[in-house]
Amino acid sequence: MTARLGGDASRILPQARLSGPMPWVIAIMTALTVIALAGGLALANLADNARAEISGGLTVQVVEAEPAARDRQAENAVALLNNRDDVAEVRRVPEEELAALIEPWLGAAGTGSTSTIPTPALIDVKLRGAVTDARLADLGAALARVAPAARVDAQASWLAPVFGAISSLQFLALGLVLLLAATSAAAVWLAARSALGANRDTIEVIHHLGGTDGQIASIFQRSIAMDALAGGAAGLLMALAAILLLGQQFAGLGSGLVAGGGLDPMDWIVIAAVPFAGVILAMLTARLTVVAALRKML
Repeated sequence: MTARLGGDASRILPQARLSGPMPWVIAIMTALTVIALAGGLALANLADNARAEISGGLTVQVVEAEPAARDRQAENAVALLNNRDDVAEVRRVPEEELAALIEPWLGAAGTGSTSTIPTPALIDVKLRGAVTDARLADLGAALARVAPAARVDAQASWLAPVFGAISSLQFLALGLVLLLAATSAAAVWLAARSALGANRDTIEVIHHLGGTDGQIASIFQRSIAMDALAGGAAGLLMALAAILLLGQQFAGLGSGLVAGGGLDPMDWIVIAAVPFAGVILAMLTARLTVVAALRKML
């Protein structure tokens, strides 16, 4: 009977592959899911790389209006930092680099030797190990003795709002993935219910011939699995094209922070698994829907 039921599958679900709306709905849902998932993974990588890059990072500002006094205090601060065992790297930001950083806000007239706006001396510092409040206070006290105008800031504190925004976007991406998965399951449920209603008479005949609910559900399950596989493959290809296009656009920005948001090989494996997860979800939804409906129908 099982073999015979398998041969009757085309009569129970007569639509040909890709001829109905189901594969296209799944393709769209898969594409959106892959794009949302890729965005969440890229944001996670961006945050991890940024945290690793600024781990132990400090910025020392010598805020002094008098240029000679500012340079003297900056040199004293660099000398002190170079002699500390807990400091791994020390780099004073050159005046030209500092001028280039502030030129977009102040303009060319607001930078350089002729500028009337005093700019602080900046020193990039890399500590050995993580930055803690105790280490920050100890370093600030030591600098105050040789450079009274020095101000010490942890680089991580500057980017704390950025990390908070990234975390919010990651939760949003996760929510979209779950919402799209639920929507796909709902579409499969509607398709299975519609197919059951359209083939009620055939199902009753198969039941009279000795067919079980499980055998009938398997027919629907296989048919919807083929639709889900075809739609998932099409959706994956559409999503990959969108991801590659967006990747090229962001790569053109030339920002170090954005560059840290690429996808690694494990991320691509996770993305490639989305259509297969969609097939499993569609098969499970179809089977549960059909079995539950058959128990009420017959």
